[in-house]
Amino acid sequence: MNKLFVGALTSATLLLASTTTFAASTVDLTVTGLIVPSACTPSLSSGGVIDHGKISAKDLNTDNPTVIGNHTLTMTVLCEGQTLIALQSEDNRKGSSISNSDYGLGLINGTEKLGHYHLRIANPIADGVPVQSIASQNGQDNWYLERFWDPTLYMSVADMSDPAQPVPVQELLLDLQVDTSINRTDGLDLSNEVQIDGSATLTVIYL
Repeated sequence: MNKLFVGALTSATLLLASTTTFAASTVDLTVTGLIVPSACTPSLSSGGVIDHGKISAKDLNTDNPTVIGNHTLTMTVLCEGQTLIALQSEDNRKGSSISNSDYGLGLINGTEKLGHYHLRIANPIADGVPVQSIASQNGQDNWYLERFWDPTLYMSVADMSDPAQPVPVQELLLDLQVDTSINRTDGLDLSNEVQIDGSATLTVIYL
């Protein structure tokens, strides 16, 4: 009887230890952030719309891309006070461009890439003072001089003497240059009307 009792007690102790071990398997969730006192509002001239109108398929190149327009929009970012910000873009037609550094114009028949456009920042002015455009892959560090605004890239502005550090702004003005091209047409079905369908979202990010 004693041996049976000891064995039962040992089994119960092992079961309790095993239960305690599983109960101690935990993971922590931390929620952090920062509330900034100032809000910033971006805007684009012409309502952010570039309309190329109707283009004849016969006017497009069969063996190389055709540039159909070079446009410049004015981008304004107004903040309630001096604020450290970046701008990030998202291609809403992702996958329809032939390059990851350009923005797509949509697909023909679900597979044929119609064309692309790229964005370039020029003549940035922060609170009346000329600045230079800089970029970062993560919006946190490793800033470098850059004019071309690739999809997902963080863009900000820096003092003319220090391109490695963004500066806070209250009013930012810049030229947003948009160059649009249609891909070579020997691989496109243009037997019917095709909508040029480029779309991107430009967002203010608070640093």
